[in-house]
Amino acid sequence: MKAIVYGGPGKRSFNDVPVPRIQKTTDAIVRITRTTICGTDLHILKGDVPAVQPGRILGHEGVGIIEEVGEGVSNFKKGDRVLISCVTSCGKCEYCKKQVYAHCEDGGWILGHLIDGTQAEYVRIPHADNSLYHVPEGADEEALVMLSDILPTGHEIGVLYGAVKPGDTVAIVGAGPVGMGVLLTAQFYSPANLVVIDVDDARLEMARKFGATHTINSTRQDPVKELMAMTKDGVDVAVECVGIPATFDVCQKVLRPGGHLANVGVHGSSVDLELQNLWIRNVTITTGLVNTNTTPMLLKTVESGKLRPEQLITHRYAFSEFPQAYEVFSNAADSKAMKVIITNE
Repeated sequence: MKAIVYGGPGKRSFNDVPVPRIQKTTDAIVRITRTTICGTDLHILKGDVPAVQPGRILGHEGVGIIEEVGEGVSNFKKGDRVLISCVTSCGKCEYCKKQVYAHCEDGGWILGHLIDGTQAEYVRIPHADNSLYHVPEGADEEALVMLSDILPTGHEIGVLYGAVKPGDTVAIVGAGPVGMGVLLTAQFYSPANLVVIDVDDARLEMARKFGATHTINSTRQDPVKELMAMTKDGVDVAVECVGIPATFDVCQKVLRPGGHLANVGVHGSSVDLELQNLWIRNVTITTGLVNTNTTPMLLKTVESGKLRPEQLITHRYAFSEFPQAYEVFSNAADSKAMKVIITNE
């Protein structure tokens, strides 16, 4: 089969690799019908995630059809259409029992990280009963790909950890796919103001269409000055969705007393934490890797039409065009890419 293979920092290839096989009784083999590329994949290619070894198939998002199941799988059978969670859950360990699936003792974020991932024609899914979801009849499968990672990540690590409440002013720093996931799901909680900061006017325009009340282009305006000017004494919630020191710095400078800084971005280097200024302001700083415990709820909101994540898709490619999809997604400033969908049907 064909797959996107990591070759070390700055190196990827579209190679022929062996089709995965059942290794444990709780495994399923899924034929990928739709997948995508995540900003985390770009971080891996930059060398920001050293646990990823050369030869690893990338990807942790997708929808597909069950090809084979191990004899220990009871919730799924050959032919079932399924949504793949980016987080693998055994359902039995201490962390899974607390719904902290990100730290499952025999799972967590392993797809495209510690085991081969979804940017391939077939993928092996461990603990299939707890790591897959049935696709509802008639559902938009492109929309469901957004439920593998970006929507639960934005909702859980950005909105819930940020403790967004009715009437809040929320600053979202970074208008990429996860930032848009924060923007879409924050609206469940009726904040008064949703301010999106980015360097790309096209993304800021999209953010306004999706519910942003204000936007700031940080190449032309100082986001700290702008946010402080439009609020009494800072924002209630600042959500960092980029993963670089400069964007984290914006977030820590604009929090009002009692505010929340929710770090969602994947950081490849250290940041300067201004604890000497923060401690007296009673702020809360949270970090996190998505647990996907809200995926069933988000699935219902998509199925009902309350949430329409297919709006985030800007480019579509056939599976044979995977390398081109990577080029477009990697150069989003020029291509205006938000989410790309790669189809293999």
